[in-house]
Amino acid sequence: MELLKGAAVSAGIRQEVETLIKDLDRAPVLAIVRVGEKPDDLSYERNAVKKMEAFGLKARSYVFDAEISDADFKKAFVKINEEPEVDGILVLRPLPKQIRETDIERMIDPAKDVDGISPASLAGVFAGDETGFAPCTAEAVVEMLKAYGIPIAGRRAVVVGRSMVVGRPLAMLLLKENATVTICHTKTEDLPAVCRQAQILAAAAGRPRMLGRDHVGKGAAVLDVGINVDPDGNLCGDVDLAAIEDIAAAATPVPGGIGAVTTAVLARHTALAAGRRKKAAKGRRG
Repeated sequence: MELLKGAAVSAGIRQEVETLIKDLDRAPVLAIVRVGEKPDDLSYERNAVKKMEAFGLKARSYVFDAEISDADFKKAFVKINEEPEVDGILVLRPLPKQIRETDIERMIDPAKDVDGISPASLAGVFAGDETGFAPCTAEAVVEMLKAYGIPIAGRRAVVVGRSMVVGRPLAMLLLKENATVTICHTKTEDLPAVCRQAQILAAAAGRPRMLGRDHVGKGAAVLDVGINVDPDGNLCGDVDLAAIEDIAAAATPVPGGIGAVTTAVLARHTALAAGRRKKAAKGRRG
């Protein structure tokens, strides 16, 4: 089984980003909005900041107390949204229960929505319109497949997970690449049998090692989006990697797989957003 590692794919995207920012008069700026101190949010923020700096961008963290009220958070978010130097905004989710997350999704400026959370951005993904940005993790899965030369067109793809964060947008991106896509979830009858039909199997269920030998067909490419902590405190994915080594043709490890590509895609989206904003400003000046 070939391990599909994210470092090489990330390096390729870095070259794209360096080209994008050559024509800008400043480094693109990503605003990272975090509420509270959840370990997974802190980890993602650290990785994102590190990746932005490595790619020649800047990251600004806007941190709020976990108990902040809905009204106060929205007031602060409006200011971030309108900050002229901010090119992209990443909101670490889920937000605390007292904050209406759907309101934030509607409030974010689509031009700065580099992680594809707004209705406008998601509508573009479902319509095949590339004006907005797709969710970074979903796009990272497609990037991984392409980078390793794994065919997508005409292949049977199964996505386990139906969230608007990864599952559904990923299904649309794979469909755009002409895969035949099935979305599975907790109500899917005989989930292992459905998964075994997949030539491309994407795991985005958010459950530690949920998918094992019974779920993987011979020669499948397995993309593990999950980032979980097992009972022993170890980081793991949604797939039991050790159990499928002699079945799958290729699979992504956790860590070291999709996560590294996700932050690289985030950097590319931010650089693209900065370029579009510069072009729009130039157009307004005539």
